[in-house]
Amino acid sequence: MNIEQPQVRSYIQVHSQDTVAVALENLAKGSVISINNQDITLNEDIGRGHKIALSDQLENDQIIKYGYSIGYLTSAIKAGDWVHTHNLKTLLSDDDKFCYQPTHHAQVSNNDEMPTFMGYPRSNGLVGIRNELWIINSVGCVNSLAQSLVRQCKAQFSELADDFLAVTHPFGCSQLGDDLAQTKNLLASLASNPNAGGVLFLGLGCENNQLSALVADLPSKMSERISYFNAQEVDDEEAEGMAHIEKLLATMANDKRVSCPVSKLTLAMKCGGSDGLSGLTANPLLGRISEKMAAYGATVILTETPEMFGAEQVLMNNAANESVYNDIVKLVDGFKQYFIENKQPVYENPSPGNKAGGLTTLEDKSLGAIQKGGNAPVQDVIKYGEKATAKNGVTLLQGPGNDAVSCTALAASGANMVLFTTGRGTPLGVPVPTVKISSNSSLATRKKHWIDFDAGQLLRLDKTQDECTQEFFDLLLEIASGKATKNELNQFKEISIWKGGVTL
Repeated sequence: MNIEQPQVRSYIQVHSQDTVAVALENLAKGSVISINNQDITLNEDIGRGHKIALSDQLENDQIIKYGYSIGYLTSAIKAGDWVHTHNLKTLLSDDDKFCYQPTHHAQVSNNDEMPTFMGYPRSNGLVGIRNELWIINSVGCVNSLAQSLVRQCKAQFSELADDFLAVTHPFGCSQLGDDLAQTKNLLASLASNPNAGGVLFLGLGCENNQLSALVADLPSKMSERISYFNAQEVDDEEAEGMAHIEKLLATMANDKRVSCPVSKLTLAMKCGGSDGLSGLTANPLLGRISEKMAAYGATVILTETPEMFGAEQVLMNNAANESVYNDIVKLVDGFKQYFIENKQPVYENPSPGNKAGGLTTLEDKSLGAIQKGGNAPVQDVIKYGEKATAKNGVTLLQGPGNDAVSCTALAASGANMVLFTTGRGTPLGVPVPTVKISSNSSLATRKKHWIDFDAGQLLRLDKTQDECTQEFFDLLLEIASGKATKNELNQFKEISIWKGGVTL
């Protein structure tokens, strides 16, 4: 029996002012597209996610996409030409200037009944969506011990926690100054994520990252859910570890899922392995979720500071007030200076994979990336390793674009889950549920064991944006209530710490 496939769009002009369209499937030379009642014949094959010139344009003319400039032409082009790295260059420079041009946000309210999920309330007012026992080491020397303890826990106590996780890393020894402080702060913040019902800190004893200093940074309300010891100071470190774990599990035994308002959730937005469709499907989908969550009073976190370059003025215009605007300027300028001090080009982006998928300049990539925040107001800016506390909108978190490092930072900042869009695919996962959203349906079909939701549905003619958004929102509530994500099913849960300093 033949099953009729749903019709999909083959190209799109994102904004009415755009001078390019985007191919939504591979289009052959000689194909005709119709934009604004004008038929345009393609002069060459143009791949999915790549840009098509809508008119004849001259050298040095600017190309407009998303309603903004994404660079200038290095040669004249004809309508129907392919616009990419061979004829388009960035306009960005190291000394870009910004100004305060606030978007006047209407008082966003949601008159719908507050949705709920089944979560674990914590004594500090936060809510977890998992009740897991995490073993976090202060130094890489005890990674194997942490992993051994987790194996024993899964064999003996599998029914007593949602999961057991060894949060391992190679740092903590021979680090100095700011680099050491960064590792310590990140681990302390990660330990206070509400998804962790209990945390055992493992130390060796002689490392720079001393357990006593690390634990001292934890909130006092967490004391009954934290335990720690140094392996050098006990006779049998495995027996000692299991004894600590049994006490933590006794405390966790009282934790039960109860109905909680969605306003208690903290969602983090991330993109990686992006393609030319990411800014058209998956990222705008997250933007609508960001706006929806802000209207309910929840917290949304965005990071990847270098991928704000070229679109930073849009974020600045969404600042809730002038103080937040000034903090965004400091965030962006500070990260540019980080590149300059390390003698690296500020705009060495997009990656080879991004370019293969149709992204050309950093403006092109960044304007698509910031779609994840929608038009929700930016309420706060925080440093790497700090906790997000602002409600009713977006918090910008200082961090690099690297997928593992930035997702770890999002989990440490308090995110219950990371919503991760991708056009090319990745199995990456961090200690919190890492929800993978594909920008195209072919990826969702090929990599079903990686992908949790297919945003490529947005290109179907029989699906509306509202239908896709509601379908995805319902899935998020299921995940918050215990439904496992693909990274959880695959046990892909790792961390990566941002390192910039000296190692002895």
